Amino acid sequence: MMINCHQPVSIKERLMFFYNFLQAPGQVGSITPSSHALAKQMMKPIEWENAHTIVELGAGTGIFTKWIHELKRPDTTFLSFEKENSMRNRLEQLFPDVLFHEDAVELISVLREAGLGKADGIISGLPFANFPQKLRDEIMEQVYAALKPGGVFVAFQYSLQMKKQLQSVFSDVSVRLVPFNLPPAFVYVCRKEIG
Repeated sequence: MMINCHQPVSIKERLMFFYNFLQAPGQVGSITPSSHALAKQMMKPIEWENAHTIVELGAGTGIFTKWIHELKRPDTTFLSFEKENSMRNRLEQLFPDVLFHEDAVELISVLREAGLGKADGIISGLPFANFPQKLRDEIMEQVYAALKPGGVFVAFQYSLQMKKQLQSVFSDVSVRLVPFNLPPAFVYVCRKEIG
Protein backbone atom coordinates (compact mmCIF):
# COMPACT_ATOMS: atom_id res chain seq x y z
CA MET A 1 0.00 0.00 0.00
CA MET A 2 1.41 3.36 -1.04
CA ILE A 3 1.38 6.15 1.51
CA ASN A 4 1.97 9.80 0.62
CA CYS A 5 3.32 10.61 4.08
CA HIS A 6 6.97 10.18 3.13
CA GLN A 7 7.85 13.86 3.21
CA PRO A 8 10.27 14.58 6.04
CA VAL A 9 9.15 16.46 9.11
CA SER A 10 9.60 20.17 8.44
CA ILE A 11 11.92 22.39 10.46
CA LYS A 12 8.85 24.35 11.57
CA GLU A 13 7.21 21.17 12.93
CA ARG A 14 10.41 20.16 14.73
CA LEU A 15 10.77 23.62 16.29
CA MET A 16 7.12 23.67 17.33
CA PHE A 17 7.49 20.23 18.91
CA PHE A 18 10.68 21.23 20.75
CA TYR A 19 9.13 24.51 21.94
CA ASN A 20 6.07 22.67 23.29
CA PHE A 21 8.34 20.11 24.96
CA LEU A 22 10.15 22.95 26.77
CA GLN A 23 6.83 24.53 27.79
CA ALA A 24 5.19 21.30 29.01
CA PRO A 25 7.58 18.32 29.15
CA GLY A 26 4.96 16.33 31.09
CA GLN A 27 2.53 16.53 28.18
CA VAL A 28 4.99 16.35 25.26
CA GLY A 29 6.97 13.15 25.56
CA SER A 30 9.97 13.87 23.33
CA ILE A 31 12.05 16.72 21.96
CA THR A 32 11.44 15.59 18.36
CA PRO A 33 8.46 14.22 16.39
CA SER A 34 8.13 10.52 15.57
CA SER A 35 10.00 9.04 12.61
CA HIS A 36 8.62 7.62 9.37
CA ALA A 37 9.67 4.12 10.56
CA LEU A 38 7.73 4.51 13.81
CA ALA A 39 4.64 5.87 12.07
CA LYS A 40 4.67 2.91 9.68
CA GLN A 41 4.81 0.41 12.57
CA MET A 42 2.02 2.25 14.39
CA MET A 43 -0.31 1.94 11.37
CA LYS A 44 0.31 -1.75 10.57
CA PRO A 45 -2.02 -3.39 13.14
CA ILE A 46 -5.16 -1.49 12.03
CA GLU A 47 -7.49 -3.21 9.53
CA TRP A 48 -8.04 -0.01 7.54
CA GLU A 49 -10.47 -1.49 5.01
CA ASN A 50 -12.87 -2.52 7.81
CA ALA A 51 -12.43 0.40 10.23
CA HIS A 52 -15.49 2.62 10.77
CA THR A 53 -14.17 4.66 13.72
CA ILE A 54 -10.52 5.49 14.42
CA VAL A 55 -9.26 7.47 17.41
CA GLU A 56 -5.90 9.16 17.85
CA LEU A 57 -4.63 10.16 21.31
CA GLY A 58 -1.89 12.78 21.60
CA ALA A 59 -1.78 14.09 18.03
CA GLY A 60 1.17 16.44 18.63
CA THR A 61 2.29 18.02 15.35
CA GLY A 62 0.22 15.54 13.35
CA ILE A 63 2.75 12.93 12.22
CA PHE A 64 0.33 10.04 12.85
CA THR A 65 -2.66 12.22 11.92
CA LYS A 66 -1.33 12.49 8.34
CA TRP A 67 -0.91 8.72 8.07
CA ILE A 68 -4.34 7.96 9.54
CA HIS A 69 -5.95 10.53 7.25
CA GLU A 70 -4.25 8.91 4.26
CA LEU A 71 -5.02 5.30 5.20
CA LYS A 72 -8.61 5.53 6.44
CA ARG A 73 -11.59 4.96 4.17
CA PRO A 74 -13.44 8.15 3.11
CA ASP A 75 -16.44 7.15 5.25
CA THR A 76 -14.40 6.37 8.38
CA THR A 77 -14.98 8.70 11.33
CA PHE A 78 -11.68 10.01 12.69
CA LEU A 79 -11.49 11.51 16.19
CA SER A 80 -8.24 13.03 17.44
CA PHE A 81 -7.26 14.29 20.89
CA GLU A 82 -4.52 16.83 21.61
CA LYS A 83 -4.29 18.71 24.91
CA GLU A 84 -1.86 21.43 23.77
CA ASN A 85 -3.94 24.28 22.28
CA SER A 86 -1.56 25.62 19.62
CA MET A 87 -0.88 22.14 18.23
CA ARG A 88 -4.58 21.24 18.21
CA ASN A 89 -5.58 24.56 16.57
CA ARG A 90 -2.97 24.06 13.84
CA LEU A 91 -4.22 20.52 13.14
CA GLU A 92 -7.84 21.70 12.98
CA GLN A 93 -6.78 24.01 10.13
CA LEU A 94 -4.87 21.26 8.31
CA PHE A 95 -7.51 18.53 8.74
CA PRO A 96 -10.96 20.17 8.82
CA ASP A 97 -12.78 16.83 8.44
CA VAL A 98 -11.18 15.35 11.60
CA LEU A 99 -13.08 15.77 14.88
CA PHE A 100 -10.53 17.27 17.29
CA HIS A 101 -10.94 17.26 21.07
CA GLU A 102 -8.78 18.23 24.02
CA ASP A 103 -8.81 15.58 26.74
CA ALA A 104 -8.40 11.81 26.22
CA VAL A 105 -10.04 11.22 29.62
CA GLU A 106 -13.31 12.27 27.93
CA LEU A 107 -13.03 9.67 25.14
CA ILE A 108 -16.20 7.72 26.03
CA SER A 109 -18.37 10.82 26.40
CA VAL A 110 -17.01 12.25 23.11
CA LEU A 111 -17.88 9.02 21.26
CA ARG A 112 -21.34 9.03 22.84
CA GLU A 113 -22.02 12.71 22.08
CA ALA A 114 -20.92 12.18 18.47
CA GLY A 115 -23.43 9.32 18.18
CA LEU A 116 -20.66 6.83 17.45
CA GLY A 117 -20.30 3.24 18.56
CA LYS A 118 -17.09 1.67 19.73
CA ALA A 119 -13.76 2.37 18.03
CA ASP A 120 -12.13 -0.15 15.70
CA GLY A 121 -8.70 1.20 16.51
CA ILE A 122 -7.05 3.67 18.88
CA ILE A 123 -3.57 4.98 18.04
CA SER A 124 -1.74 6.67 20.88
CA GLY A 125 1.23 9.02 20.99
CA LEU A 126 0.60 9.89 24.64
CA PRO A 127 3.70 9.98 26.87
CA PHE A 128 2.32 7.65 29.57
CA ALA A 129 5.69 7.55 31.36
CA ASN A 130 5.26 11.26 32.16
CA PHE A 131 1.75 10.85 33.61
CA PRO A 132 0.84 10.12 37.23
CA GLN A 133 -0.52 6.60 37.73
CA LYS A 134 -4.06 7.87 38.37
CA LEU A 135 -4.16 9.56 34.94
CA ARG A 136 -2.72 6.46 33.25
CA ASP A 137 -5.44 4.36 34.88
CA GLU A 138 -8.19 6.76 33.81
CA ILE A 139 -7.01 6.85 30.20
CA MET A 140 -6.61 3.06 30.02
CA GLU A 141 -10.16 2.59 31.38
CA GLN A 142 -11.42 4.94 28.67
CA VAL A 143 -9.41 3.17 25.95
CA TYR A 144 -10.59 -0.31 26.91
CA ALA A 145 -14.24 0.73 27.22
CA ALA A 146 -14.10 2.64 23.91
CA LEU A 147 -12.77 -0.29 21.86
CA LYS A 148 -15.12 -2.73 20.18
CA PRO A 149 -14.44 -6.46 20.76
CA GLY A 150 -11.50 -7.36 18.50
CA GLY A 151 -10.49 -3.70 18.33
CA VAL A 152 -6.84 -2.75 18.65
CA PHE A 153 -4.98 -0.20 20.78
CA VAL A 154 -1.56 0.76 19.38
CA ALA A 155 0.77 2.88 21.50
CA PHE A 156 4.45 3.71 21.47
CA GLN A 157 6.68 4.41 24.44
CA TYR A 158 10.41 4.88 24.96
CA SER A 159 10.60 2.16 27.62
CA LEU A 160 8.85 -1.04 28.71
CA GLN A 161 7.36 0.73 31.74
CA MET A 162 3.75 0.36 30.50
CA LYS A 163 4.01 -3.32 29.59
CA LYS A 164 2.75 -4.69 32.92
CA GLN A 165 -0.20 -2.29 33.04
CA LEU A 166 -1.19 -3.02 29.44
CA GLN A 167 -1.01 -6.77 30.12
CA SER A 168 -3.30 -6.28 33.12
CA VAL A 169 -5.89 -4.61 30.85
CA PHE A 170 -5.51 -6.61 27.61
CA SER A 171 -5.03 -10.38 27.31
CA ASP A 172 -3.30 -10.00 23.93
CA VAL A 173 -0.27 -7.66 24.05
CA SER A 174 2.74 -7.72 21.74
CA VAL A 175 5.75 -5.38 21.74
CA ARG A 176 8.06 -4.46 18.88
CA LEU A 177 11.21 -2.33 19.05
CA VAL A 178 11.56 0.40 16.40
CA PRO A 179 15.30 1.27 16.42
CA PHE A 180 15.02 3.88 13.64
CA ASN A 181 13.48 6.58 15.80
CA LEU A 182 15.04 9.19 18.06
CA PRO A 183 15.07 7.84 20.70
CA PRO A 184 14.34 4.19 19.74
CA ALA A 185 10.75 3.31 20.61
CA PHE A 186 8.63 0.32 21.61
CA VAL A 187 5.32 -0.19 19.80
CA TYR A 188 2.67 -1.95 21.88
CA VAL A 189 -0.17 -3.69 20.03
CA CYS A 190 -3.05 -4.55 22.38
CA ARG A 191 -6.14 -6.36 21.10
CA LYS A 192 -9.45 -6.46 22.97
CA GLU A 193 -10.85 -9.95 23.30
CA ILE A 194 -13.97 -10.93 21.38
CA GLY A 195 -16.88 -12.00 23.57
